[in-house]
Amino acid sequence: MRRFSIALGVCALALVTMPAGVDAKTFRYSTSGDVIGMDPHINNEGPTNTMKGNIYEGLVHRTPDLKVHPSLATEWSNPEPTIWRFKLRQGVKFHDGTPFNADDVVFSFKRVTHEQSEMNTYVATVAEVKKIDDFTVDFVTKGPDPILHQNLTLFYIMSKSWTEKNNSVNPVRGATSEIYANRHTNGTGPFKLVERVPDTRTVLEPNKDWWGKPTHNLTRAEFKPITNNATRVAALLSGEIDMMYPVPLQDVPRLNQTQGVKVMEGPELRTIFLGFDQERDELVASSVKGKNPFKDVRVRRAFYQAVDIDQIKRVVMRNAATPTGLMIAPGIVGFDPELNKRYPFDPEAAKKLLAEAGYPQGFEVQLDCPNDRYVNDEAICLAVVPMLARIGVKVNLNAQTKGKHFDKIGLKEKRNTAFYMLGWTPGTYDGHNALYNLMVLKDKGSGAWNSGAYSNTKVEELTAKMASETNQEKRLAMLKDAFRIHKEDFGHLPLHPQALAWGVRSEPPASTTPTRPKRRVGVGH
Repeated sequence: MRRFSIALGVCALALVTMPAGVDAKTFRYSTSGDVIGMDPHINNEGPTNTMKGNIYEGLVHRTPDLKVHPSLATEWSNPEPTIWRFKLRQGVKFHDGTPFNADDVVFSFKRVTHEQSEMNTYVATVAEVKKIDDFTVDFVTKGPDPILHQNLTLFYIMSKSWTEKNNSVNPVRGATSEIYANRHTNGTGPFKLVERVPDTRTVLEPNKDWWGKPTHNLTRAEFKPITNNATRVAALLSGEIDMMYPVPLQDVPRLNQTQGVKVMEGPELRTIFLGFDQERDELVASSVKGKNPFKDVRVRRAFYQAVDIDQIKRVVMRNAATPTGLMIAPGIVGFDPELNKRYPFDPEAAKKLLAEAGYPQGFEVQLDCPNDRYVNDEAICLAVVPMLARIGVKVNLNAQTKGKHFDKIGLKEKRNTAFYMLGWTPGTYDGHNALYNLMVLKDKGSGAWNSGAYSNTKVEELTAKMASETNQEKRLAMLKDAFRIHKEDFGHLPLHPQALAWGVRSEPPASTTPTRPKRRVGVGH
């Protein structure tokens, strides 16, 4: 059973339903930035993945209760420690009418594990996928993987014949990728793409041949990115759109007092953080020549203790965020309240640390930041600039749209950042996902968003071991140990789990003649 998932991010999906018997209508919604592309095997970004999840499907999917349920697979078993067997759903067709079968699963695995894929992290423990018959496949893992089925929720299946026909067998990474599969789609999901104009609109219509049972009355869904906060709010108030996110925090009270409009607020499982380049021998866009200050833990700690996180919470986030000391949020397996306690804000201690590290006058560095991805992302970065200035560090802020930002800091062969902002939600709701993607490098396929190339031998070892540890108590101890080491190493500078606010319209504006039925909009995960 699938509802329409708006592109709100992996951990905060808005689910739209309308009562049975109500006339079906168009649903219109907006966010602060466009989805990056439509290829299901590149651009591993929350809202983009969620949009693609309306069109493509995996063998399994998560429902609002966060549990894993059957999708293109009807059942699965673990007959041997390194074999997961999936029985595939019969009678399913791709949007172009091509029947779905095991060949598409085998093909999709080969494609998602291509070096240009950004989604290979979700099948990183899989050595191969074997076709047993047309509707049975075996996933053979490199070792026991107790959470494989949780990873597969974001392993989307493509049509082998369609992809080959359209010269898209190999994915090409990047927000600006012009590969056919990044501009066109052909999934098995409940919605079809009917129009895509980047940075302007994306239009979906229901797939009348979908195998599942829709729980909505929509005939059309129109997504329109609106970067300007005031313009986005005005569009909701005028009835131009039915839903928006994020609601600017300063506008929450006003919208809650507007008839027919409601603001729904809730935490995400996404942690916002700052990262440091710890790989280059000389930083890019920095006044320091011939060396990299961020390789010194004292410098990383100085930056951490110079950031007044309570001021960011109070002034920038209007108390709609909770400071964190960890790279994962409450609700993620491996989260430890004791480890979550932050080191104290102490600019004087930070100055001393910089002096001890050989930078008594500080230095100059560029901070790369998105301006249309996270709640108040650019405002947070702007707040950090004077905080670091107090300890002698001159920060030059480079804020740009998320597509350019992610291309700059994310593509391994193009990474060109010294200091950056990023947010991460473990798609498995398990801490291993954050470690594997953000904090290790040496395992093939790991470190997809380890943009500063942080690496600690002990963290690498623990991350590798826990991947195949079936004893949950031992595995949890490894998770906590890895996060403790990373915290003491000041590998990144965690800020807070992101809180989101959605603005939804339950009825047309009072000044217009009602032409649409009331909608019930609920928030799930």
